[in-house]
Amino acid sequence: MIVRIILATDTASSQSRFQQLIDQNDALVVASKTGENLWEAVSSENYDLLFVSLPLLGVPASETVSSLRAMPDSPDVVVLCDEEDPQQRAELLAAGCLSVLFTGLSNQMLEEAILAILERRRQTAEESLLPVDVAPQPQLSDFISASPAMETFMNVVHRVVASDATLLIMGETGVGKERLARAIHADSPRSTGPFISVNCGALSETLLESELFGHEEGAFTGASRARRGYFELAHNGTVFLDEIGEMPKHLQVKLLTVLQTREVQRVGAETPVSVDVRIVAATNRDLHEEVEAGSFRRDLFYRLSVVTLTIPPLRNRREDIPLFVQRTLEHYRSEIPRNITGVSTEAMHALSKYDWPGNVRELMNVMERAMLLAEGEKISTIDLPVNISGLNPTVSPAFPTPESVDDEELRVPKQWLDLPLREARAKLLADFERAYLAELLAATGGRIGKTAQRAGIQPRSLYDKMKHFGLRKEDYRS
Repeated sequence: MIVRIILATDTASSQSRFQQLIDQNDALVVASKTGENLWEAVSSENYDLLFVSLPLLGVPASETVSSLRAMPDSPDVVVLCDEEDPQQRAELLAAGCLSVLFTGLSNQMLEEAILAILERRRQTAEESLLPVDVAPQPQLSDFISASPAMETFMNVVHRVVASDATLLIMGETGVGKERLARAIHADSPRSTGPFISVNCGALSETLLESELFGHEEGAFTGASRARRGYFELAHNGTVFLDEIGEMPKHLQVKLLTVLQTREVQRVGAETPVSVDVRIVAATNRDLHEEVEAGSFRRDLFYRLSVVTLTIPPLRNRREDIPLFVQRTLEHYRSEIPRNITGVSTEAMHALSKYDWPGNVRELMNVMERAMLLAEGEKISTIDLPVNISGLNPTVSPAFPTPESVDDEELRVPKQWLDLPLREARAKLLADFERAYLAELLAATGGRIGKTAQRAGIQPRSLYDKMKHFGLRKEDYRS
């Protein structure tokens, strides 16, 4: 990411000297010479570092540092001192100062110290972008396959991973487009930089523009502070634009500018900022059709599709289904307290015959459900959904209704009793929600607007739920 810096010194010569020492190494310096301008800048925008001369902090300087560090999103503070004072240095560090630099050092020594400070701050900021309890980063070595179609596909992936070429990943819902993008980033020269994922279909038009490109203070109603966008945050890394086909037309123009100039301009800003990012986009739409229909810019499509990677759907690589089943069992063993050792021959046959419209995501959901419902050590066909097992054309409830129990006492399968109430309820509700939406989509012929209206939710929320459950509107159209 680009480290944003305020440089506030008490003399013009010091300002010029440190400007030259700092103005490199992916750092953007905003000069501020007086204390008044300094506090105004800190309160109006997010900065990473403040290099400030000691006299500008006032007396006592340690209290000023403490007050500054107590502000929301305050920058780390580096104090520039003209004299060595061990006592004052200790007080400043105790107050929260990141470092104290003696200006009497040579330029070479100062530059080395500044480089270390910038790298430390950059690593701290990039670590803050990672989700808590993040799963192990996918690697290309994870994508082993017994399918000729997938092996051919991965041969192409391995040839482009080391380049900086823009990639367009295409494929149906649930095939693992984001997982592939993360694996490409992890195996690329940019692996030490950040990976930022943006769902272009999950954000409103105004919010998406602000999130991607950032904005200045006062750029629109509610913009009380300036903030960086994802392109600035992902400097030296990768930006993954999921559902790129959902991006509004005017933002497509701004994205095209980024691809052509490698510069981003915040909303409300007058000057652009240079960024070094690799862009990987993904979609389950046919962008050729979107271009012909006029909803997606032709020039942007050509820029994005320097290399197009189309992930084969699971039904075209059935040889991989047993492998995915085994991996899913291993994945959920640590989360589900059941001693499930494998899958029966009949159940594996049913799983291999099914077309998997929701691809790998749907398979994982099915296997998680089967592990919870299985009564033996192996998953059998009776533990699979009826649309996969073919055992019963009717949909069985997840547990008996009160009317179906002779003693009028509601009972649940004993395997649910191995789970905490909260987890059992969540699993049960997820099964119900998927079945409910599937039935409703079938009843409306896959019409999103009608389905959302009958379900009492927004179309955007319906899309998100369908993606989560591996449901496609095309599968319900007559």
